[in-house]
Amino acid sequence: MLIRNACLPDGRRGIDLLVQHGRIAALAPALPAPEDVTEIDARGWLLSPPFVDAHFHMDATLSYGLPRINVSGTLLEGIALWGELKPQLTQDALVERALRYCDWAVAQGLLAIRSHVDVCDERLLAVDALLHVKERVAPYLDLQLVAFPQDGLLRSAGALANLKRALDRGVEVVGGIPHFERSMAEGAESVRLLCELAAARGLRVDMHCDESDDPLSRHIETLALHTQRLGLQGRVTGSHLTSMHSMDNYYVSKLLPLLHESGVHAVANPLINITLQGRHDSYPKRRGMTRVPELMAAGVNVGFGHDCVLDPWYSLGSGDMLEVAAMGLHVAQMTSQQGMQQCFDAVTVNNARILGLQGYGLEVGCRADFVLLQARSPVEAIRLRAPRLLVVRGGHVLARAPERMVTLDLPSRPGGVDFTLPLHASR
Repeated sequence: MLIRNACLPDGRRGIDLLVQHGRIAALAPALPAPEDVTEIDARGWLLSPPFVDAHFHMDATLSYGLPRINVSGTLLEGIALWGELKPQLTQDALVERALRYCDWAVAQGLLAIRSHVDVCDERLLAVDALLHVKERVAPYLDLQLVAFPQDGLLRSAGALANLKRALDRGVEVVGGIPHFERSMAEGAESVRLLCELAAARGLRVDMHCDESDDPLSRHIETLALHTQRLGLQGRVTGSHLTSMHSMDNYYVSKLLPLLHESGVHAVANPLINITLQGRHDSYPKRRGMTRVPELMAAGVNVGFGHDCVLDPWYSLGSGDMLEVAAMGLHVAQMTSQQGMQQCFDAVTVNNARILGLQGYGLEVGCRADFVLLQARSPVEAIRLRAPRLLVVRGGHVLARAPERMVTLDLPSRPGGVDFTLPLHASR
């Protein structure tokens, strides 16, 4: 395959990309075409590495309305509702919904997902279902699983034993939820236990951490401490971190350098954080999302996750990571050119670092995974939720879509006007 005349996220234009044996073999203007190569004219549209979702719950996805709808819209009712649904789950239904979502993801150019899977069920039904899905989708999507004790590692009987069983079956990442334990002390203890377990097994860690409006929920500090103590730098992620939104600025001025020093990644979930947090406020209402630009400025690698799609916590969603980037941009007020580019990075390269993806990117030698977007730049892609014209994995086309066209036929413009979206300003 030879892609002609693409622009890249770093601003380069008129670039050709040659794929051979599932890898990027060359990347430069006006490449010579080898014999028997399929040429595709990118027409100057944006060629990007695929989207990556660093935080999702695939065991719950597409279950909206089962067994009922979250009326209050709160995190705690969502957890209670999931507890009501768990006894009714079947492996076939879990697999069917997850596979359907993976189809949605691929159509949107989303080719790698880290999904938390609840282990607070003696049957480990969801674990087995998602391990099966992981194997099924492996040819076209990287699915990384996190053993997640939704009801609390120490609060839920058997959770620690179940988590270890899930890891034994092939789940790759150790998860936790310290702010949902019975006390701050037990939350801190759960962080210690889980980090030591991950260190002993050579695994990564990704904890739901301080998903609260409580400024005194400070488990991220404990997570950073044990990350450094155990030599887990670069392998640990703190997800949500919404309490940081409400923390005292002086404390945060200490916390940010600590996170950078420990090499902990951070994941914000803009769509869900803005929906679930601040529910106990009257007015003014807190946004709830963590301090994304401040974390980035401190040198912390920050990614964005979709978190939920049509489940007990969120009644919307489509697997579109550009929608996630757009919400993150607005909530964090990252409207500078640099800020908007950083939000695009938060759903691509930053998330790839969090997952530890090998061979990811648009460089010679990388795996030939990419998406062609009907936009001229990352900022324009976010602004227009650009159509995915081509989705490629290992040099094989997984999805195609025609360029989006609009025909205007206006009384004041006889004959109408044809133009191709997106509309982009010329300077």
